Amino acid sequence: MTGEYLLGVDIGTYSSKGVLVTRSGSVVAEASVAHGPAMPKLGHFEHDADGVWWSDFVAITRGLLAGSGIEAGRIAGVGTSGIGPCVLPIDSEGRPLRPGILYGIDTRASEEIADLERKLGTRWIRRIGKGSLSAQSAGPKILWIRNHEPEVFDRTRWFLTSQAYLVHKLTGAATIDVYTASSYAPLFDAGGLTWNRRAADCITGLEKLPKVCWSTEIAGEVTAEAARQTGLAEGTPVIAGTTDAAAEAISAGVSASGDMMLMFGSTIFFIARTRELRASRVFWCSSFVERETYALAGGMSAGGSLTTWFRDEFGRSEMDLEGHGGENAFATLSKLAEESPPGANGLVALPYFAGERTPLNDPDAKGVIFGLSLRHARSDVYRAILEGIGYGIAHNLEVMGREGIRPSRILTVGGGTKNTAWLQIVADIAGVELAIPEIQMGASYGDAFLAAVGIGAYRSAAEIGQWVRYREPVVPRREYHDRYRAGFKRYRELYEATKPIMRELSESQAM
Repeated sequence: MTGEYLLGVDIGTYSSKGVLVTRSGSVVAEASVAHGPAMPKLGHFEHDADGVWWSDFVAITRGLLAGSGIEAGRIAGVGTSGIGPCVLPIDSEGRPLRPGILYGIDTRASEEIADLERKLGTRWIRRIGKGSLSAQSAGPKILWIRNHEPEVFDRTRWFLTSQAYLVHKLTGAATIDVYTASSYAPLFDAGGLTWNRRAADCITGLEKLPKVCWSTEIAGEVTAEAARQTGLAEGTPVIAGTTDAAAEAISAGVSASGDMMLMFGSTIFFIARTRELRASRVFWCSSFVERETYALAGGMSAGGSLTTWFRDEFGRSEMDLEGHGGENAFATLSKLAEESPPGANGLVALPYFAGERTPLNDPDAKGVIFGLSLRHARSDVYRAILEGIGYGIAHNLEVMGREGIRPSRILTVGGGTKNTAWLQIVADIAGVELAIPEIQMGASYGDAFLAAVGIGAYRSAAEIGQWVRYREPVVPRREYHDRYRAGFKRYRELYEATKPIMRELSESQAM
């Protein structure tokens, strides 16, 4: 197509965002819609696929077209991304059969993980998937549906993830990109880039798994019905898309081996480009968005969701002061953290409020604020939470280093980059320099670029450097890094000391 513009839409945990850009990367219009996950039971996190994913896509697309005044026919391609990996069963008519089960923050399938490890063997699972099973793995969640909701399982035609559902609604095609499929462990052969029959025999038939594509491949074109709902032009190309973190990495400028994207979203997520397909007991290894590109990924279960929790529960004065404005309250809280010294006057926080993903992969982990006394102020507690997340990031980097991955460039993105105190804390604790893209459009911006590659406007995602410019980096301060070493040691010891109690608490809550 000869259109001048590209549309990117990303579905996140707490909001969805869209952007309309020119072929040279200039932002023409942007839009967002807020939402939130449902938590029907402890450890269960879900989204309504039509009420959140598709509804947000339609609202954002129509808003961008109306707000920009750009005719739909001038859009050359559409790229989508979403939280993932998610598990959404749909029937033969394309209708969702239950809410979508979310990614690693949903820990419902612990028994299914153990069952698959017994049947398939942990060594075989690591060999096929280049990693171990965890709450981030989609395969056990499909098995959970089979075990707990057999009537849903029997009626399922396709198991899709979030952006794959958008692509299906837009084009009628049932696809999944290679990067996201790698998180459908143990169903996906990461080396052969195909679904694995042995694992499928334990979980679900291969006929219920979608076609695997590269992220930039054209999955199909906008149908007449999708055009009627969204306002897009019938026949507009739609790429297969990818998980939000991969698209965010592209938007940050991750283009070469050694680059790492560190995303400060509702959770902390990172993707490091590697020279080859690796294997890890801790992290998630896979091909990336294009042929012969590879990545190692990991993430913490809580990040910005913790700062939101603190704002909502303990930041009432800031919200009142700013007229109940969430973003303004965060700016005020950023200043609050600077009222407490490095080390938060001896407080140590474990940020495991939703279990923990890497490097612990422990769904039973719990949040802890340790060392409280009557002399501590609210600023100490808030700073301890920010430092706890910083310690978690440093822990991930330390374990990555032991596996031979040492990023040469760390590119930071997400809403947390607005909190300058937090970025400085992370840089000081981890002893790393943080680069920040000037344009913080996030995954939707990466979606637009991947769509540009898909229609042939660029040769590869490596050319994203033509779109991305950076602000002054956040540089670690040696004196503070040395001071934080003792805090990091206490952070690690505190988890090990409380781990048995955390497990007992999880068992009692499950009864």
